[in-house]
Amino acid sequence: MIYLDNAATSYPKPKPVMEAIAECFKRAGSPGRGAHKMALAASRVILETRELLAELFNVKDPANIVFTLNATEAINLGLKGLLKPGDHVITTSMEHNAVTRPLKDLEAQGIRVTKIKCSQKGHLDLDDLRDSISHDTKLIVMTHASNVTGTLMPIEDVGEIARGKAIFFMVDAAQTAGIFPIDVQDMNIDLLAFCGHKGLLGPQGTGGLYINPDIDLKELKQGGTGGYSDDPFQPRIRPERYEAGTPNTPGIAGLGASLKFIRDIGLQSIHDLERDLTLHLLEGLRKMPRIKMPRIKLYGPQAGEERAPVVSLNVEGMNPHEVEFILDQTFDITVRAGLHCAPDAHRTIGTEGLGAVRFSMGYFNTMEDIDQAIETMRYICEKS
Repeated sequence: MIYLDNAATSYPKPKPVMEAIAECFKRAGSPGRGAHKMALAASRVILETRELLAELFNVKDPANIVFTLNATEAINLGLKGLLKPGDHVITTSMEHNAVTRPLKDLEAQGIRVTKIKCSQKGHLDLDDLRDSISHDTKLIVMTHASNVTGTLMPIEDVGEIARGKAIFFMVDAAQTAGIFPIDVQDMNIDLLAFCGHKGLLGPQGTGGLYINPDIDLKELKQGGTGGYSDDPFQPRIRPERYEAGTPNTPGIAGLGASLKFIRDIGLQSIHDLERDLTLHLLEGLRKMPRIKMPRIKLYGPQAGEERAPVVSLNVEGMNPHEVEFILDQTFDITVRAGLHCAPDAHRTIGTEGLGAVRFSMGYFNTMEDIDQAIETMRYICEKS
């Protein structure tokens, strides 16, 4: 099998990830729930992973990183914990439903939302952003990179604009964490949502949110934290305030192992490999002959522009789900067709009807995988 659906979840997982999960089941108990050796072992797993994340994102105090089940939960915590009726929030037309749906819910509660229309390639115009800011703007929230087109947002510039206007800035890094460098200090990011199972190469059911220490974010849930048990209210201390209930310790153990794996290889090496794979796919598809063959329509940034390792396309005269089915059932190549949980992005690029076919590369892909994908697409076009 050639797996090219890493934007949904990375595959395979590094061997140390699976080993760490198995070891956690053998040795670890419930973190913070007791002082016996198994409880302490679990607490060490949680702390070490939190510290590794702080190192990766340049977070000064690891306690300001809280674990969630995924990026979606982290985004909900950030949005619903910060915004109140009367607040204004700015977002873009390239967002995943993880952002657009919570904002839609908040609109019904009296929060005003401005959605900036991006270009057909997915780019954000910074002048449009500046023009959207008003006296009651409290937050700018956007993806770091589109899961549909791979388009990178200018988050450094947006962070600078937000800081200059005393506006909070939230970034959805589901498609970039573990692939692109992210520095919450240099980029002026106040809230950073990430998942563990994509570019970070960890297991599903893991993610988190960095919360600027100056933000008093309301927690979404209350419950046991292992400490402060005599207080009837949720403790205010971080990270306990935002981590009610028993955490996914085996998953977090696997995430910690994947973070060490990334650290040992080097983030730049991972980025360069996935960039080269993506460019190779784009070049191969663009060089396919057009005469007597259906045209392949590619979406997203132009050749030479940096992008996340995502390539979306459509074949003229074919349903994208049909292309996905042929790739999967006939050639054992795994991609994803449809709207990719990002209908706004598809409306922006003009594919809101049936969506598109998405190829997304990962660290464990090879140039041979990409060559096979190109030749398979050539065959599908010839035979369609």
